[in-house]
Amino acid sequence: MTTPPGIADIHRAAARLSGLIVETPLIESPELNKRFGARILFKPETLQRTGSFKFRGAYNKLSSLSEEERGHGVVAFSSGNHAQGVAASAAMFGVKAVIAMPADAPAMKIGNVRKMGAEVVPFDRFRDDRMTVVRPYMEQGMVLVPPFDDAAIIAGQGTIGLELMRQAKALGVSVDAVVVPCGGGGLTSGISVAVKDASPGTAVWAVEPEHFDDTRRSLAKGARVSNEPGHNSICDAILTAEPGVITFEINRRNLAGGIAVSDKATEQAVRDAMAYLKLVVEPGGCVGLAALSSGEIELSGKCVVVVLSGGNVDYNTYARIMAAA
Repeated sequence: MTTPPGIADIHRAAARLSGLIVETPLIESPELNKRFGARILFKPETLQRTGSFKFRGAYNKLSSLSEEERGHGVVAFSSGNHAQGVAASAAMFGVKAVIAMPADAPAMKIGNVRKMGAEVVPFDRFRDDRMTVVRPYMEQGMVLVPPFDDAAIIAGQGTIGLELMRQAKALGVSVDAVVVPCGGGGLTSGISVAVKDASPGTAVWAVEPEHFDDTRRSLAKGARVSNEPGHNSICDAILTAEPGVITFEINRRNLAGGIAVSDKATEQAVRDAMAYLKLVVEPGGCVGLAALSSGEIELSGKCVVVVLSGGNVDYNTYARIMAAA
């Protein structure tokens, strides 16, 4: 356990990332505003370096290491988006990166990681323990770059919260709620720190796939709980076993709650993102849009920001979703 990051840590991360990341805009659709009876602003991290928000946290983590630590190389485990963020960051620093990735991760994500120069070590996401896979590399001196449960990672993701609140202010709107895809909770917790600092009354919601709603159930219980095995989802980017220790400590204080959405609702959201926003969004990155139809968030007359966290979707998966329209 390390100390959870505060707003000062997020500002420092923003300074490190300045000039390296895309400050993704807030965009909206008149059609979706009309459908939901609200002003819905979308933060498309699909347009971010490596196609997802993960570069922010990965680069901030590597920046926080000493030259000696980086010299030993870095190792990570990820279904794809964190892997790409770590691979890109390692390449920028000129250090070796080894990434353990599920064998069933989208081929696009695996291919992108290799193109960036990282070594990919496949594992079975249902049978293998990820730490067991990466431990030999750590014993060689390589530094672990966790996907979410790390103060520097969380602070990097929190820069999205700084941006969206500043951008909303520039538009002259007060944000009533922020809706965020949630896996291990790094994105949600980081954004919540920044949002709550700027506007304590703004509600922050975590959204997860059905059967992988560990954060939702943990918030309800007041303690971390794990997902039951034997389930699957198209939202490969946000399938985690349980919330992180640090992320849950932040989320239990800051979040309004969690929402679970079905794969069917998520697929419709992916189609809506294409139709109304002209964006390719991967299923895990689109659960926030799906949650708007859940009835669990008060929308009427409100201003809500939805984070679209990534766009690295397998071609075949995307084609199948589009064909089902």
